[in-house]
Amino acid sequence: MEKITKPLSGYLMIMVAFAMITVTVYAVANKIVPLAVVSTILFIGITPGFFTLQPNKAMVLVLFGAYKGTVKANGFFWVNPFMTKEKISLRVRNFENKPLKVNDKIGNPVMVGTIVVWQVEDTFKATFEVNDYENFVHLQTDAAVRKMAGKYPYDDFEAENAEITLRSGVEEVNHSLEEEIAERLNHAGIKVIEARISHLAYASEIASAMLQRQQATAIVAARRKIVDGAVGMVEMALEDLKIKGIIEFEEDRKAAMVSNLMVVLCSDRAASPVLNVGTLNQ
Repeated sequence: MEKITKPLSGYLMIMVAFAMITVTVYAVANKIVPLAVVSTILFIGITPGFFTLQPNKAMVLVLFGAYKGTVKANGFFWVNPFMTKEKISLRVRNFENKPLKVNDKIGNPVMVGTIVVWQVEDTFKATFEVNDYENFVHLQTDAAVRKMAGKYPYDDFEAENAEITLRSGVEEVNHSLEEEIAERLNHAGIKVIEARISHLAYASEIASAMLQRQQATAIVAARRKIVDGAVGMVEMALEDLKIKGIIEFEEDRKAAMVSNLMVVLCSDRAASPVLNVGTLNQ
């Protein structure tokens, strides 16, 4: 697990370094060779221990293979010169994944692009649990997108099913995607701030066929609406004629009137009137 450590101030140790320089100059001037050698070695030895850390940066410290802690404070510091130091950015980063061809719940190939907003939360895991945490983010995002897409169909052509789809269930789908990515990246100490779909479309090989299917579905739905409305209007017309006693229809004449009204109301073209100049029964 991550361990926060506070190293020595670099300003204090730089004073020691200057003192070593002063001793070296004094020893050389007075021809005190052993002292000059020792002070020079000490100065050279402590110099690699200095480092600076900017805001939203962290430094992971390792001594002879053992993890000694992480520095997250900003400033100028000094640590054991034998420690290896690895700097890690703690800034929030955006990763936009190019559209990836995946299969939806019913097997249709679709193109899904994503945007992931993330940052390193645990420097120990990011450094030692995975080989390359940035590449890990990319690969696991792809895997999460594939799994998420397999849970939902791209579109619901049967409206009565009321099933969540990739296209209509934006909030639910994005939430599912974010949870899936966060679970995978937790192994690398990565915090997922946001994950959402940025691109969604059928794959090119079925896009034309699916467009025709969508158009056909829309036409059928519109026709169904028109028929429902026409039936209501015919029913209302016959009821009004009966209540007001305007005319009495025999069953065969009523059927003919209903047929004519349905043709007029459901036709996609304007009706052409035919005037009856004879008797009612002609």
